[in-house]
Amino acid sequence: MILVTGGAGFLGSHLVAQLLDAGHPVRVLERPGAKVDHLPLDRIEMVSADIRDEPAVREAARGCDYVYHLAADANLWRRDREEFDRINRLGTVHVMRAALDHGAKRILYTSTESILTSPDSKGGAVENLRLQASDMLGPYCLSKFRAEEEVFRMVEEGAPIIIVSPTLPVGPGDRGMTPPTRMSVAFCKGELPAYLDCRFNLVDARDVATGMILAMQKGRTGIRYLLGGENIRLSEWLLILGEETGQPVPRWKVPYALALAVAWFSELWADCVSGKMPMATLTGVRLTRRNMFFDPSASLKELGLHPRPILESARDAVAWYRTQGWL
Repeated sequence: MILVTGGAGFLGSHLVAQLLDAGHPVRVLERPGAKVDHLPLDRIEMVSADIRDEPAVREAARGCDYVYHLAADANLWRRDREEFDRINRLGTVHVMRAALDHGAKRILYTSTESILTSPDSKGGAVENLRLQASDMLGPYCLSKFRAEEEVFRMVEEGAPIIIVSPTLPVGPGDRGMTPPTRMSVAFCKGELPAYLDCRFNLVDARDVATGMILAMQKGRTGIRYLLGGENIRLSEWLLILGEETGQPVPRWKVPYALALAVAWFSELWADCVSGKMPMATLTGVRLTRRNMFFDPSASLKELGLHPRPILESARDAVAWYRTQGWL
């Protein structure tokens, strides 16, 4: 049996589909209240549990030889900042310990590229990069950094855990609208009057799922595998989306100082008044100042992963947005 935590999410749903296509029995753990009707519920074992609930996690891991841990809070703002640590770090510890105690043969932990940059980062290869907590931007990044540190400590003690770090995933299937999809849909609808240009690495979510399976099969412990695709500026990504939708790239670029001020006010309003996701987040804006160009070639070569062109991801994403009625 294979356990996938967060199996109803953007990456998780693609991973579950590929595992089922390969003939594997799959158990999915998702938080209570999560939308799961897009999953093939007749072909999987569904468990509703919160990864903060250690006894429930231990029960979910029982009898599983392989565990893919994807569940996390990937948003960049929460009214209660401490929740990031409880979900992303402590939840990870619960899953890892439960899997190890039940004798799992291999475990895969999903980290993030947002903790692989520092103020003087030059990007590039990051398989063996180790940064400090002081390099992290905001509570989300700090929680994921601390979670990865916990996992590395377990690996040093002999745990069979493989670590993968996807870059920014795009493509079809993001029902929960992660920040990249939220921005892409707003642009495709003509609701993005200006943008803050930045550099990042985009990869198709379907290729990330394939990379996770390959890493589980033949990955080594003690390093992280960077599951990345193409380095691209935001303006270039908008141009690609514009070719699919007929939308022009906004004429106005937002100055960094203005974006930071808007994010500060947006978070203040969300914290004190609305309680809803702010229009802009301080972490998101500050990350635009970091070099988010990476070189995943070593990881891709070792795993034998060949990500598709980002043009294909854009076409499929826009077509899927239309099927959802978003455009």
